[in-house]
Amino acid sequence: MVHHKAGWAAPRSRSYELLAERFQPIFRRIREGALQRETDRTLPYQPIRWLRDAGFGAVRIAAEDGGGGATLPELFALLTELAVADSNVTQALRAHFGVVEDILSAGDASRRARWLPRFVAGDLVGSAFSEGGGNQVGSFGTILVQDGARYLLNGTKYYSTGALFADWVNFGAVLDGEVVSGLALATDPGVSRREDWNGFGQILTGSGTTEFVNVPVDPKDIFRLSSRSKYRTAFFQLVHLATLSGIGRAAAEDVAAEVAARTRTYTHGAGAQPRVDPQVLQVVGRVRSLAYAAAAITLQAAEAAQRVFELSFANEAKPLTEAAIDAELEMCAAQPVVAKLILEATTLMFDALGASATDRAKALDRYWRNARTIGSHNPLIYKERIVGDFAVNGTAPPFTWMVGEGGS
Repeated sequence: MVHHKAGWAAPRSRSYELLAERFQPIFRRIREGALQRETDRTLPYQPIRWLRDAGFGAVRIAAEDGGGGATLPELFALLTELAVADSNVTQALRAHFGVVEDILSAGDASRRARWLPRFVAGDLVGSAFSEGGGNQVGSFGTILVQDGARYLLNGTKYYSTGALFADWVNFGAVLDGEVVSGLALATDPGVSRREDWNGFGQILTGSGTTEFVNVPVDPKDIFRLSSRSKYRTAFFQLVHLATLSGIGRAAAEDVAAEVAARTRTYTHGAGAQPRVDPQVLQVVGRVRSLAYAAAAITLQAAEAAQRVFELSFANEAKPLTEAAIDAELEMCAAQPVVAKLILEATTLMFDALGASATDRAKALDRYWRNARTIGSHNPLIYKERIVGDFAVNGTAPPFTWMVGEGGS
């Protein structure tokens, strides 16, 4: 019998096979409880603990430093597989992997020595960067003020994805008029993390409010934005692409399983049962093909980010800049296409099924809701404009962008 798991886009390497073999049993375990967590609105503390205990948070760190030694394409393929199991978990770990990437690519030995052992030990980072309103675009209402040998952090954040599950939070703040990033202890008494995310999708990502009241921050853990990875924007969007790809694959696998199990058909159907109805099979094939294409595009864009990472240590400014522009452009070109592929797939899947597929107990609508939510984070229209502006005018893409109140 043909293996139904064949035919998905993934790195073709022995190193990836070994990483996948290590983590796939955990992914399967996470998927087993995903539907129940969705219907009960149970946050994925336990799945994230399983991943933490297995060293997943250190998968990008070199093997000689205690990590998994994954390349960027391998990381994003693993994140795609994790998103097949539960896309909430992949998104909840987005800030963590972004911070790890910053530290790996910065070339700062003291930062590596300070933080990599913590990640290898299992520490995780959540996000507390964006603000929900009131801040001016390009700045923050959150501030850092010096207090002797340390700094105190005060402010309120929203979209704090993963913060509820984290040991540390990556924040954005203003220090002496400059926007900086940093890391603060998530369990400090001055940190309040609330589960008040009310979006209709990705409801279990812990993306609610985080408030800081006189939270101490070590000067060693405050970083200028220019010290972050040269492909940071592309990296964070690639996590979204991997999440979307996983959502698409999960939807494709679920619709295939639903069709295989169905015995009811219609008098005007094209087969005695749905599993042999050529029109139904065409829909299933279309959904799977859309999901495959999304993952293949994501892996191709990840290769561009990998090139930037490798050039980060070469001390050659021009090749690094050119590679960073290429990576950003590939991500900008990929993002709207991948989002639309998965939105189509998660809508089309219902054409292969009967009205029973809308049963709330199946929660098949979560795939579209989750894809729509991920696809709304960073407006797709702007990505298409950036690609067009480069194609026509040679305009380089922006490498740092923020959201806030615009001027009059």
